[in-house]
Amino acid sequence: MNIRFNLKTGIREDIIYIKKNIGIMNTNPVFRFRSLLFLGLISFNLLLSNTVAGQDQFDRVTRVLESKRKVLGGNVCMLIFKDNHLVFAENLGDYTRKTPEMIASCSKWLTAALAATFIDEGKISPKDTIGKYLPVFTRYGKGNITIGQCMSHTSGIESGQITLWTLIERRKIASLDEEMNFFAAKPMSGKPGEVFSYGNIGLNIVGRILEVVSHQDFETLFQERIAKLLAMKNTTFKMGKAVNPSGGATSTAADYMNFLQMILQKGTFNGKQIISEKTIELMQISRTVRAKVVYTPAGATGFEYGWGEWILEKDEIGNSTVVSSPGLFGTYPWVDLQRNYAAIVFVKNIHVKDRQKNYQEIRDAVNLSLK
Repeated sequence: MNIRFNLKTGIREDIIYIKKNIGIMNTNPVFRFRSLLFLGLISFNLLLSNTVAGQDQFDRVTRVLESKRKVLGGNVCMLIFKDNHLVFAENLGDYTRKTPEMIASCSKWLTAALAATFIDEGKISPKDTIGKYLPVFTRYGKGNITIGQCMSHTSGIESGQITLWTLIERRKIASLDEEMNFFAAKPMSGKPGEVFSYGNIGLNIVGRILEVVSHQDFETLFQERIAKLLAMKNTTFKMGKAVNPSGGATSTAADYMNFLQMILQKGTFNGKQIISEKTIELMQISRTVRAKVVYTPAGATGFEYGWGEWILEKDEIGNSTVVSSPGLFGTYPWVDLQRNYAAIVFVKNIHVKDRQKNYQEIRDAVNLSLK
């Protein structure tokens, strides 16, 4: 039907025609109910058609996920967020977007974000030395290390490889306070700021500093400053005797996507500024360009690091365009600032062989689908 406007009233006459002919303008309540029901069904079918069409756009992604389901651990939930809504959701096996699972080093991004809220409030500074808050490090000659260096794994404290065994061994620790004594006594692998050694030391030091500054425990801080504001109802760091800010969170694909949405939208979520845009940008600046690499996971070889997040891609002038914080158990979240989307592959899989290659193929499939 052609669209017709009444030039005097400015009202579309074709809409009036439809309403008259299907009975919406009829005063009979039965006619009106049936007409509204008819229009509702039409609207639902159009919405369903649009949703299916959106999913069809990502057929390439679905095929890649299905081809890699076994190496991803069998159970997979993948979500993609773009243009203010979810544009793709795929569940394989038993996982859904609400399935809780340990996310290992994906926790680091959450902890860095929590620290960012303290930076915004002026309660800590990235340039502050850790000896200012934790005297035990000063006693061991490490008090000059900065908070910023801890958030970028450039503290110089010898870290070592993160394995399932090291995570199990950590359960013997009773508190973050106790763990600080252990960290302070460790040898140095280089001068602070000049060496990069990925591990659980730096962000656990930051976590303890937040406790000291606020006089609250880490879990309470996370719930009040991040989880509640981002509607992350099923995300917690409660596991074992001592909280592990670097790798101890449990979350769901839906919860973590809310976090990624906030990162993508420059610190805002549902219209509320959680972290300032300036601090979000600071988190995404590479802090390891000139640092000597002492240790980096096999799946992250060649990547640089900001505050709590890996930098996977940069533009021609050096600005970060793709950032991520994958975990030992396989979950892979990322935010593509250039293509303006966020995504997560939520799994549990400790096999690391070809992990970087597999996730690169998934990212490539997403990028091709969005062209």
